[in-house]
Amino acid sequence: MPLLVATGIRRSFYGVRALDGAEVAVEAGTVTGLIGPNGAGKTTFFNCISGMIPPDGGRVVFDGQDVTGWSPDRITRRGMVRTFQIARGFPRLTVMENLLLYGPDQPGEAALTALFGRRAAKRREDELVERAKGIAAQLRLTRVLDNRAAEVSGGQKKLLEIGRALMAEPRLVLLDEPVAGVNPTLAGEIVEIIRGLRDRGLTFLVVEHDMEAVSRLCDPVVVFAEGRRLTQGTFAEVAADPRVQESYMGRRAWAS
Repeated sequence: MPLLVATGIRRSFYGVRALDGAEVAVEAGTVTGLIGPNGAGKTTFFNCISGMIPPDGGRVVFDGQDVTGWSPDRITRRGMVRTFQIARGFPRLTVMENLLLYGPDQPGEAALTALFGRRAAKRREDELVERAKGIAAQLRLTRVLDNRAAEVSGGQKKLLEIGRALMAEPRLVLLDEPVAGVNPTLAGEIVEIIRGLRDRGLTFLVVEHDMEAVSRLCDPVVVFAEGRRLTQGTFAEVAADPRVQESYMGRRAWAS
């Protein structure tokens, strides 16, 4: 059974149908791409399956559990974590502090533990610090760990967004345009980092408009149009599909 199965997802806003029976299945150990023209419903789909907004209809099954309508924090604890197109966080906190905020099972957050269980709290804090350092090393952020988040580059903010998701110990990461606005060299590095994380056992569902990144990173690729799935296949297969070319309004040769 796929790690994630979303079927018949519907969502309207003030009478405008953003999703009209959208469906996606994500197999464990893959980087599944989700592409489509602006307004196709990709981000709304992410919002619905991650609990940001409730769907009007349909079903979301993650790791064998029906999570339809669950709150975002509950879905995150289950193991599905999302990032955002515009990298978020706390700009006045350091990169390290931003990472630590997303570590699960922090006993120091409980009043009684903070007062009487300091040894256990300190042990967990040390574990999270080591985890944050390890993730920073994977994402090539070690040298900016002590920098405020507001001070790092746009590409490093994208990596920090991924790092915060990794701190939550996910099984599936929903990446919303991970290379948007990033220079081509760093975009290539981000692609390689995601591929490396996949090779270590993580699963990804990626919304992206950069077709070069999608061609290098994603298999399979799902195409949305008008709030529903149009087709699915390898990048080469969907790029050659006349319906996909038409939906992007240009019939350009993507794979040239």
